[in-house]
Amino acid sequence: MSSPRTAVRQYWVAIRAMLIFTVVLGVGYTAVITGIGQLALPYQANGSVITVGDATVGSALIGQGFTDKKGKALPQWFQSRPSAAGSGYDASASSGSNYGPENSDLITAVKERKAAIAQLDGVTSSSIPADALTASSSGLDPHISPEYALLQVERIARVRTLSVASVTKLVEDQIQAPDLGYLGQSRVNVLELNVALAKMKG
Repeated sequence: MSSPRTAVRQYWVAIRAMLIFTVVLGVGYTAVITGIGQLALPYQANGSVITVGDATVGSALIGQGFTDKKGKALPQWFQSRPSAAGSGYDASASSGSNYGPENSDLITAVKERKAAIAQLDGVTSSSIPADALTASSSGLDPHISPEYALLQVERIARVRTLSVASVTKLVEDQIQAPDLGYLGQSRVNVLELNVALAKMKG
């Protein structure tokens, strides 16, 4: 059985080790990594924030809806894919619906979204891509497929009195290739696309 003096010494060693590792790993490591991030990748380290003038309009990493207060799509903007995160694109409630493909609620939601998009964009239901009808697993995906972006071109051009060719070129210029040329799929960041759209005169 150890003496009280030995026990005190052991506790003191443990406390010193905890304090040292707290400073080294909790403060020092964090400061070093933060410094490297600010020097090497400041845009990404600060949240990939997108600004227009002096105003922050969002992040390139988190999607957002372009709807009115009632959730109705604003026809002058490119629309994002659906979100099941909270009331929509809620970063504190990131998740998918977790519905299986035969779930009646999912089937109903897809039918409603398909009808709404077909009416909004004046297209046939069969031409609507899957990402326009289903939420991503995080509910925060800021991207849509080039197919969905191009599907919205004629509506945007009509509402904003722009030429279809100019809006099509805008979309094509915003298409991001798969990472490293083969990871993932081609995609379009909706917020970045709408920021570029806002700069067009029509």
